[in-house]
Amino acid sequence: MMINQLPPPLHRDRLYHVTKPRTREVPVIFDSPHSGRDYPDDFGYACDFDMLQRAEDNDVDHLFDTVADAGGTLLCALFPRCYIDTNRAEDDIDVDLLSEKWPGPLRPSMRSYAGIGLIRRLVRPGVPVYDKQLSVRAIQHRIHNYYHPYHACLKHLIDDAHYRYGQVWHINCHSMPSAAAMTLPARGPFPAAPTVPPVFPAQPDFVLGDRDGTSCDIAFTHTLRDFLRGLGYKVSVNNPYKGVELVRRYADPARGRHSIQIEINKALYWDEVKNKRNKNYNALKDDIDKLVTFSANYAEQHLVNLAAD
Repeated sequence: MMINQLPPPLHRDRLYHVTKPRTREVPVIFDSPHSGRDYPDDFGYACDFDMLQRAEDNDVDHLFDTVADAGGTLLCALFPRCYIDTNRAEDDIDVDLLSEKWPGPLRPSMRSYAGIGLIRRLVRPGVPVYDKQLSVRAIQHRIHNYYHPYHACLKHLIDDAHYRYGQVWHINCHSMPSAAAMTLPARGPFPAAPTVPPVFPAQPDFVLGDRDGTSCDIAFTHTLRDFLRGLGYKVSVNNPYKGVELVRRYADPARGRHSIQIEINKALYWDEVKNKRNKNYNALKDDIDKLVTFSANYAEQHLVNLAAD
C-alpha cells in the first residue's frame, strides 16, 4: 500500500509540541527533533529499553525551554528518533532492513549502512534494534504519520517567520555522546559486541554545523562560536558534525534563511552511565538560557540593521 492510501496522520498533540513567544517576538526557530520520549505501541523493538533511551538527545527539549521567553519559537518532537529520524532524508533507508522490495527509488547513505538512517537498525554498535526485518507498510506508516507532519510544522514556522520579517534563524538542537562514535562497517551482518569497551576520542563541548558555510551566514556561526567560547567552552565548527537533513532542507542564506545545527556534549549535563542528569545540569541550563537570549538579541539587532539599509 502506498503512502497516499494510508490513514490521515495522527493528531499533532501526539507528534510534537510548539511553544510560541509570550510577548516579545523575533524570527528565531529552535527545534529539538531527537528528545522525544513517547514510544509508539507499534514500535516492535527487540533491544533493551534502556538502550533506546540512551539513543535520545536526553533533555535537550528542557535545556531550551526558555526559547519562548526570549521571543523565539520552540518545536519539539514527542516521538523518539530511534522510531523514525526526522533528521534524515526520506529515502535514506537501508534495504537490508526491509522484508520486501521498496516501491520506488531509495538512496541509502553511509548513515543507513552504519545502522543509523531514517529507520534505525542499530541501537549501538553491534546491537540491533529489531529481531526481524520491517515491512514496507510499517515504514510508510512512520513516514506518513510522524516524519511528514514534523517537517510540515517546521517548514510552516520557518516560512511564516521569513514572510513576516524577511529573515529567519533556525537553530537545530541536539546532544552528542561524550566520546566520538566508532566507525561501523558499510554493510554486512551485525558485528559482534565488543567484550572490552573501546576507548574513543573525546568530543568538544559544542559543535556548530552549518554544512561548511552553506546553510547559514558565516557571521552568525562565528558569533555563536565566539559567544560559547566566551563562556569557557571548547567549540568546534563542522567537525565532526556538519548538520544533516533539517539544516540542509530549509536553509537558503542568500534569501535570509539561516539554519545551523548545535550539538551539546552530553557529559556537560548527563550521566551517561546512570542515564540521568548529572550535578552540572543546572549550570549548563543557565548557559543555554544565555545562548537562547543571545541568539534572539542577535536576530533582533540584525533585523533593525536590515531595515536601516
